[in-house]
Amino acid sequence: MATSPMESAFARTQITGKTPGSRGKLKIFIGYAPGTGKTYAMLKAGHAAQEDGVDVVAGYVNPHARPDTAALLKGLEMLPHTGNANDGLGFQEFELDHALQRKPGLILVDDLAHTNAAGNRHKRRYQDVEELLRAGIHVYTTMNVQQIESLADTVASITGMSVKERIPDSVFECADQVEFVDIEPETLIVRFLKGKIYSDRETEQTNAHLFTNEKLNALREMALQQTAAQLNRIALQIGAKNSRNEFSGKDHILVCLSSSASNKKVIRTAARMAEVFHGQFTALFVETPETEPVTKKNKIGLRENLRLAEQLGAKIATVYGDDISGQIAEYAKTSHVSKIVLGRSPRQKRGFAKSTVVDKLIDLVPNIETYIIPYSEPVFHKKSAIYLKSPAFSLADMGKTASILAACTLVGAWFNHLGFREANIITVYILGVLLNATVTKGRLYSAICSIMSVIVFNFFFTEPYYSLRAYDPGYPVTFLVMLVASFVMSTLTMRVREQAMQSAQKAYRTEVLLETSRKLQQATDSSAIIDETAIQLVKLLDRTIIFYSVRHEGLSEPLIFPKRGSAVDPQIYTGENEHAVAEWVYQNNKRAGATTETFSDAHCLYHAVRGGDSVFAVAAIVMDREDPLDVFEQSLTIAMLGECALALEKERLNDQQKEIFMQIRQEQLRANLLRQISHDLRTPLTSISGNAGILIGNSGMLSEEQRTSLYTDIYDDAMWLILLVENLLSISRMDNGTINLNLQAELMEEVIAEALLHVNRSKDNHIIQTVLEDEWIMARMDTRLIVQVLINLVDNAIKYTHTGSHITISARRDNDRVVVEVSDDGPGIAEEAKAKLFEMFYTADNIRGDGHRGLGLGLSLCKSIVSAHGGTIGVRDRFPQGTVFYFTLQSEEVSVYE
Repeated sequence: MATSPMESAFARTQITGKTPGSRGKLKIFIGYAPGTGKTYAMLKAGHAAQEDGVDVVAGYVNPHARPDTAALLKGLEMLPHTGNANDGLGFQEFELDHALQRKPGLILVDDLAHTNAAGNRHKRRYQDVEELLRAGIHVYTTMNVQQIESLADTVASITGMSVKERIPDSVFECADQVEFVDIEPETLIVRFLKGKIYSDRETEQTNAHLFTNEKLNALREMALQQTAAQLNRIALQIGAKNSRNEFSGKDHILVCLSSSASNKKVIRTAARMAEVFHGQFTALFVETPETEPVTKKNKIGLRENLRLAEQLGAKIATVYGDDISGQIAEYAKTSHVSKIVLGRSPRQKRGFAKSTVVDKLIDLVPNIETYIIPYSEPVFHKKSAIYLKSPAFSLADMGKTASILAACTLVGAWFNHLGFREANIITVYILGVLLNATVTKGRLYSAICSIMSVIVFNFFFTEPYYSLRAYDPGYPVTFLVMLVASFVMSTLTMRVREQAMQSAQKAYRTEVLLETSRKLQQATDSSAIIDETAIQLVKLLDRTIIFYSVRHEGLSEPLIFPKRGSAVDPQIYTGENEHAVAEWVYQNNKRAGATTETFSDAHCLYHAVRGGDSVFAVAAIVMDREDPLDVFEQSLTIAMLGECALALEKERLNDQQKEIFMQIRQEQLRANLLRQISHDLRTPLTSISGNAGILIGNSGMLSEEQRTSLYTDIYDDAMWLILLVENLLSISRMDNGTINLNLQAELMEEVIAEALLHVNRSKDNHIIQTVLEDEWIMARMDTRLIVQVLINLVDNAIKYTHTGSHITISARRDNDRVVVEVSDDGPGIAEEAKAKLFEMFYTADNIRGDGHRGLGLGLSLCKSIVSAHGGTIGVRDRFPQGTVFYFTLQSEEVSVYE
């Protein structure tokens, strides 16, 4: 299917319109079989983009020994490859780091579903392409429709062979453009017969079955459907962006997970349904006591199915319970599931149940559509079954079994001596079997105890005694009933114990999760949040946890939280290679490391602690020589890291809010300061300039008295300005912490006298007196600063009291403190104003105060100075009228020498 000129223009616009930091665009050239010309079409499109001025390079192109395709490589920059030839034809692996370093506008990468050679960063080439896109590089690539994951079963039914190299549906669905490269099946068959598709004879023979009209037409139809679906998907996305309304499906598809290989077919079917119905997709795993002891093969199968469900876009959920159908039904009801997809084995029923899990589920949720996909194999093979694997032998458990049998025999002998009937003795042995099932591990010892109980009972307590024969014809029935009862009781006891252990484990995990939430809420900063999260992860997983916090757009030094009773070698888990994996996770916001397909050789599993597109930290779980995390542990780990990310994001927002508040506060202070200064400086400056102008222009016409008056006014205004500047400088030094206190013992009488020499000249219009309890009162102070405090308090009293008012400065000892008071008999201060007097820029609304000449800095400065001396400052009313300002200083004793 050729591309129209309009589509070509649109593609060029997408490439040339790249903005810094944006995600690259992906275009896929899709075919329905090898040889349709995908690589040829990709190279042609690359040349067209290059002619339009786009920086195009060929990252990896396999010409498949076709001359016309190889000819198109001329004129294109080829990036170097790495590794050994992987197919004997001389073609090497795509080098991702070279491409990221080169960072072209458009890169051509052939064979999207290719599996990389061992040692590469990613296992699959589509992961390389995703990293290129995240780096803002546009990509052209190729693939066949058979390589879409959800179509694997359908393709296998058409061709008779399963395609090994596949890509998740999400990769195909995220393509910004899809071009279907078409050719008639008859033409393709002719090309195959002429040997123009495969250069390798063995590969040609292996794939010969594919090139038939029936199979090629079926694959062609499938490719057309997928292309049309993707084009429709792109149109919906564009429409959603234009309407600013995201599309949301109403259906919720639920698929049930198991370890069976057939479960992959169920997952793919559910994924296709979710895509068709535009619905949510959830994969549910029900963990029961029977799924706990599973074989290694089952664990691997379960992890593969879990990974497949994640790749196909499923949200993973895990529930506990013995009743599988009941757990599925309960989850479906609470999560508003509309369709359930699950597998069904024709051979499998649970215990003595008359109906299968599927039948019971249908009865429990008759209003939910249930789709059944036949299984071909059982779900789990229990490791504990004797016929599957020989159980481990324990000498201690065998000793317990023998001791219980001996005790039961002794009690039975006592009962026999007392003349009790045989039924009572049988009850003793059944009780022994129950006790044995409780104190031993594994079903083997319960089975041994049940069999040996029958044998010992027959030997000691049936006629003929001390023989395994029985005279009474009813004894065999008694033995059989006793054996069956023992087996049933031991089985039920073991199941109850397993359920109790499972409940305890579930309760412990739930407690850890709740404790994590509570502690994260109580954490005071980001370091505490990371510490609490790591400690809780160690408790949950019993593994060593390593955290890398994000500092200044990079990772900090690792914080190691070892599991209980283990010593961790930092060089192994935090060396250069491991740190590189953590850096990659931080840069790409993706999971990597052990048990993943990216940096799979790493010793740790790395998770990004993220909130949206932001990564706040990287958490590493040590997996070296440890079993992979099970489904529930993985879900809880992701949940805990999600809570950690929320807490870190909240902490960051709080810091940003505090910073914004401080900036607003600073802007308000600056605005107030500028407004007050511009307003209050205008009056004295106008007075100074006016008086100076009079002296300059009329000096000969003025009398000596008039000139003296003008000089005095200029001096007073200048001194007011000097005091204002001193206050501003002192406050700035106090706030910045740059002021150094020179503390010495000083006489209060001398300090007060020094302050009175520098107060406002208007003091002559008031009656100021000093009252000292003792002329030898001394205090520890920085004299210069305390003098400034006294000047401000006295000037404040002069400013806000009437002419002729009485102002008193007093000092007295109060234990180890010196209390200094400045009182007046003015109109006083309102109660509501007292709480704000010592705030910066606050001025009391007093009719006697000069409201045009006060920044409200004096009292604020006094408070800062007194607080720096370790004292307190305050204000109270004076009886019967007036105000008292007081502050305290550290007292000093006077030493007198003869």
